[in-house]
Amino acid sequence: MKVSWKNRWIKFGIYGTLYILWVIWNTNYWWLMGLLVVFDIYVTKKIHWAFWKKKGVKKQTALIEWMDAIIFAVIAASFIRTFFFEMYVIPSSSMEKSLLVGDYLLVSKCTYGPRKPNTPIAFPFVHHSMPLSNNMVKSFSEAWKRPYMRMKGYSSIKRNDAVVFNFPEGDTVCLGYENPSYYQTCRDAGRENVWKQYEVIYRPVDKRENYIKRCVGIPGDSIQVIDGQLYINGKPQVKKGEIQYQYEIFTDGSTFNPMALERLGISHDDFQRGYIQQGVYVLPLTEKVAKQIKTFKIVTKVVRRNKGTTDGSNYIFPHDSRYKWNEDNFGPIWIPEKGATIDLDLENLPFYKRIISLYERNELEVKYNAIYINGQKTDSYKFKMDYYWMMGDNRHNSQDSRFWGYVPEDHIGGKASYIWLSLDKELRFPKKIRLKRMFRSVH
Repeated sequence: MKVSWKNRWIKFGIYGTLYILWVIWNTNYWWLMGLLVVFDIYVTKKIHWAFWKKKGVKKQTALIEWMDAIIFAVIAASFIRTFFFEMYVIPSSSMEKSLLVGDYLLVSKCTYGPRKPNTPIAFPFVHHSMPLSNNMVKSFSEAWKRPYMRMKGYSSIKRNDAVVFNFPEGDTVCLGYENPSYYQTCRDAGRENVWKQYEVIYRPVDKRENYIKRCVGIPGDSIQVIDGQLYINGKPQVKKGEIQYQYEIFTDGSTFNPMALERLGISHDDFQRGYIQQGVYVLPLTEKVAKQIKTFKIVTKVVRRNKGTTDGSNYIFPHDSRYKWNEDNFGPIWIPEKGATIDLDLENLPFYKRIISLYERNELEVKYNAIYINGQKTDSYKFKMDYYWMMGDNRHNSQDSRFWGYVPEDHIGGKASYIWLSLDKELRFPKKIRLKRMFRSVH
């Protein structure tokens, strides 16, 4: 009996200490009440916490044992998924060639600090919709909603980090027609037409679609793109990963051998979509691969695409005709930082109106050429959060901050850390497994 009692206190000491450390990390000291539960589980054993099991019965039925294992697995996995890391798969080519379609990622929640869920009541292991519901049935309840709060991480977001975040324009969604975004659809078709044609719903921050891009600009940076080259604070970007652009390739009329392009890392899908007409291709290439293709005997010219001064105001941020920007020529633009105060006028309001009204929850009005925030006439604004600028490495095939602007800090999910599995959809098993990409850190 003495040994058993000692074991109880040893277990309580270990698990109690771990629980206290978690409460300190969580910064919500009401959770210390849970220490009483830990004490009872390991020491006093007065309450039957495993209510689904018969108390005092040493051998349970197979059904009860399975139920016990499932409940433990759901609780443990949900805890790990919320506070430590989560698995994601790359669905699109916006980060090629740094990340490929079919890469399975381990995303660290601890690096920047895990967010406490805005909507804690949710079906486990799914995002915003129930399985097999075609996004029509919500997987969460808004009966209990919490404000944004982030626990401490061991690093801040650095330039060139590959970051997973919630889509900033994903707060409002046209069900069954989610791409392009609700806001772009309204710009194209008009808000009244959109509301007549689609069922429009709202999603809280933590239930918006997950995106992954490279953070190229941090709070306080100035960003500009000139002829496809990104400049940060007036200096060319220090590149990390493999950046791609669309190249126009002209041949003497001959057709490429697909196997030759495949050896250069060009996918069969890209090759098929890239055929424009006899002797003309448009392919996404890295600088290195473009130089290699130039050496092909059948190739007469290779030109990187550049939209020049084409007006892209309808779909390029800040969606204002006064700023005639596009993907290749954009900016300059300043990235807001927490605590900074700016002079606010009608000229620069398009850059910040979404921040002021939606992300930072103020009432914003323009009356008689004057700006009113929460009913007060103003000519300045102080930011409550940090903001980031995200871009895909596949520069001509990426919907990113050039299209929808800043990413608020409360949308940041985590840092892409490792590729633990990579599958090529164009090949069959076992060749579809990209062994060389497995267990690699993300750069």
